[in-house]
Amino acid sequence: MGMVIDSKKIRLYLKLAAAFLLLNMIGNLISDPGTFLKRIVNNIWLISYLLVFNFILFEYTLPFIKLRWERLLAGAVLLWIHLLFYSFGLYAWRNLGVNLHLYFSLATFAKKFSGESMFTGYSLAAVFFFGIVRHIYHYTRLKNAEKQLRIEKQEAELNFLRAQTNPHFLFNTLNNIYSLSRDKSDLAPESVLRLSKILRFMLYETSGDYIAIEQELKIISDYIALEQLRYDDSLQINFNYDIEDMKQALPPLLLMPLVENAFKHGVSETLHQPFVDIHLSVNQRRLVFNVKNSAQQNPALSDPADKTAGVKENIGLSNLRRQLELLYKDFTLTAQQQASSFSAALTINLSTHV
Repeated sequence: MGMVIDSKKIRLYLKLAAAFLLLNMIGNLISDPGTFLKRIVNNIWLISYLLVFNFILFEYTLPFIKLRWERLLAGAVLLWIHLLFYSFGLYAWRNLGVNLHLYFSLATFAKKFSGESMFTGYSLAAVFFFGIVRHIYHYTRLKNAEKQLRIEKQEAELNFLRAQTNPHFLFNTLNNIYSLSRDKSDLAPESVLRLSKILRFMLYETSGDYIAIEQELKIISDYIALEQLRYDDSLQINFNYDIEDMKQALPPLLLMPLVENAFKHGVSETLHQPFVDIHLSVNQRRLVFNVKNSAQQNPALSDPADKTAGVKENIGLSNLRRQLELLYKDFTLTAQQQASSFSAALTINLSTHV
């Protein structure tokens, strides 16, 4: 198999070489401005050599050695060869540049190996610079990739939860229409009409991440009106709200599970004096949503000393809680079962959207 070279890696090393050249230019300008231009030419010549060998070192030699004990001996030999290229090899490259008139000889070396020693230091400085900046670059990319993967995973889970919620909502509504049709109620056609409006809203208005809170209020009102068709005047519904800004953004259908829950698991099971109280307030980006509904009498909670019990969350409440965990950092969702009523309270700091 031939050696495959990634063009993105080549561009990275070219940028690292340019940055190392810039640092040397700044140092040369400060230390010896008289030979500044000549030293720029010299540095370009030297860095072009180091660029190749740093690429080989970091992309092939070190990965070859990494976590392979059986390759330690071969790795030690390869590193020793690299050291030769970084010392004697770079000095030979310098002399080649002098002979080709591509390198200005600005220093003479009286002692043997003194030139090699100086260029070894230059090479090691380049190795450390390339290695550190390369590590920071890959670490940053890895963190960004992990962050993006986490965001995509959360979005996928959120979409899945919403996909569960919408059929759940439609299933409950169709059950209501079925009940009217079975009773041959004259209200069945009107129920279908109201359902079509709700479906239109769900298809065309809830595809984005947010809707205005006034749209959420409208879908809640339409749903309540649809539910009211099933009951006579004995059902008492109180729906009020206090909204500071009707254009405040909110994830679509976020509040619907609590409203559905009030009718499906509360009013529909209440034999006497069914009621639903819904109150929504949004002020200073703090949302408070309280829903209380009648529930089937529970003798186990008749004792005044024990007015509440633990609530086992159904799919609607469970999905809502998980959506909130994915969407907001600051929220509370509580549910309370009492002897003849059920209440749910949701509080969200809308400014803590993740």
